[in-house]
Amino acid sequence: MAKVLLVLYPDPLTGYPPAYARDSIPVLHGYPDGQTLPTPSSIDFTPGHLIGCVSGELGLRTFLEAAGHQLVVTSDKEGPDSVFDRELPDADVVISQPFWPAYLTADRIAKAPRLKLAITAGIGSDHVDLDAAIQRGITVAEETYSNSISVAEHTVMQILALVRNFVASHRWVEQGGWNIADCAQRAYDLEGMDVGIIAAGRIGLAVLRRLAPFSVNLHYTKTHRLDRAVERELNLTYHPDTASLARNVDVVSIHAPLHPQTYRLFDAAMLASMRRGAYIVNTARAEIVDRDAIVAALTDGHLAGYAGDVWYPQPPPTDHPWRSMPHNAMTPHVSGTTLSAQARYGAGTREILEAWLSGKPIRQEYLIVDGGHLAGVGATSYTVDGTTSPGSGH
Repeated sequence: MAKVLLVLYPDPLTGYPPAYARDSIPVLHGYPDGQTLPTPSSIDFTPGHLIGCVSGELGLRTFLEAAGHQLVVTSDKEGPDSVFDRELPDADVVISQPFWPAYLTADRIAKAPRLKLAITAGIGSDHVDLDAAIQRGITVAEETYSNSISVAEHTVMQILALVRNFVASHRWVEQGGWNIADCAQRAYDLEGMDVGIIAAGRIGLAVLRRLAPFSVNLHYTKTHRLDRAVERELNLTYHPDTASLARNVDVVSIHAPLHPQTYRLFDAAMLASMRRGAYIVNTARAEIVDRDAIVAALTDGHLAGYAGDVWYPQPPPTDHPWRSMPHNAMTPHVSGTTLSAQARYGAGTREILEAWLSGKPIRQEYLIVDGGHLAGVGATSYTVDGTTSPGSGH
């Protein structure tokens, strides 16, 4: 019998299950690069239902308990007295999401002698200490591509929200006003602007493709340059590094992984090099930018706006300055956990569990660490010291 410890975000304040806005979600037949969708033997949830919260349980309870396994589900993940820390020592499998990460630090891994598999329900396994996982022979896996397009759509929405001054305009309506001049004084057309993508991996390239019809000038930087045919198709301008791109665009969209070279990459000096009135959208990792430098640049007017859905820590404290800084369009970390995405990463999580529990190989596209070394997508997305490598954008 395996003990599976599942950490998910809390239920809606209005209770579970929610009343759904739609009766169904579209049926997809594959990912843009040809990768197949998750292929579990079956699922025990309705696609389009909220399975990413505690009561949703990723639709795993019936499957696991019918096979004699134990499932523990919690949202309590912080501190030595948390449910997560109390249940971890005898857990065989830990499952967590990037949106409500249960940080598997080296210390926590040392206290979990039975732990053999860590699954990220979604994409992005940087909440797992990969060095410790490699040393212990723990398999780390995630559902590559399951929510990449979800994040790309969220990114485009936030770019438009900033440039068109949507948040402030909507607020006037809520407050009973009709203050057109107040709304228009910070609203612009995106058309004709220079828009730059940091790391054109799966998400970054999807953003480029979605922005092309807006008649913008598209720029990008990436460790491994895109195929010239793609550059011609989208009329892309390539930059050899972030510094070159940042000073030549009106909008920066960040999609790089977090690693030593990107940690606080957008510091005060980088921000000062950007055009006055530029915008930044960050749906990658919060620590790629300097938290306080962002606040200062918005306050003094050098940046016109900042948006994204990634914070540090997650969830952030109530007094986190990004909650109240001027001209922001921040959201909680929700870009990759739409009901559509949940259907995919829920099915992918079950596919991984089915393979692992039956002793079969986990699909290569899902692997980050396997057999004591980086594997699958992990081999191209992470370095040997456990930090992510430049330009993966998976």
